[in-house]
Amino acid sequence: MSQVTFKGGAVSLEGKTVNVGDNAPEVELVAKDLTTVKVGGAKGKYQIINVVPSLDTGVCATQTKTFNEKAASLSNAEVFVVSFDLPFAQGRFCSTEGIEKVTALSDFRGGKFSRAYGVLLADGVLAGLSTRAIFVVDPKGKVVHKELVTEITNEPNYAAALAAVK
Repeated sequence: MSQVTFKGGAVSLEGKTVNVGDNAPEVELVAKDLTTVKVGGAKGKYQIINVVPSLDTGVCATQTKTFNEKAASLSNAEVFVVSFDLPFAQGRFCSTEGIEKVTALSDFRGGKFSRAYGVLLADGVLAGLSTRAIFVVDPKGKVVHKELVTEITNEPNYAAALAAVK
């Protein structure tokens, strides 16, 4: 079982660990209009899967806004933000913050994504949410970059994720 920290305290993760070189599991998530969207698998373009505990926190909001700004220049990639926030809350956040280049998706229907990618927080005060992580999936469906942010309150390495999109 993998671990990260939250404010310095160890937190365990549950689910299958997905690493660089693995086939990215294809998982259905829920969009703000309640339709389902598949992430992972072969899509013919890169996918940046930006995972956050909740869009209602400062670091998660900053992470999503940063990817929204950077995504504008990516013609060969789709950028997603995945959280357990309800689709309605994600829609309000994106509308209020002007998020147009990142697709917000919810894992609220059973945490299938979080379990499939090994990012579900198993204990601690945030148990039941996803930890902070970035996965970049190439057009053929292989994971080419993974960052499991070791301290949940820190931002990810944006440059490394963007560099994985060739």
